[in-house]
Amino acid sequence: MSYLEYVVGAYAVFAAYLAWDFLAPRIRLARARRNIVQRARREASRNTGVVE
Repeated sequence: MSYLEYVVGAYAVFAAYLAWDFLAPRIRLARARRNIVQRARREASRNTGVVE
């Protein structure tokens, strides 16, 4: 492996890590929001007696 390949590979790994570090919290937050909305809908339908 030449020095150039090593540097390109290192930058590629670093870029992939930065992308994951940026996206992972947003994915978790979207999942949490979706769970909150679903729970609220279930509780609202339970209180009103409406079956979905």
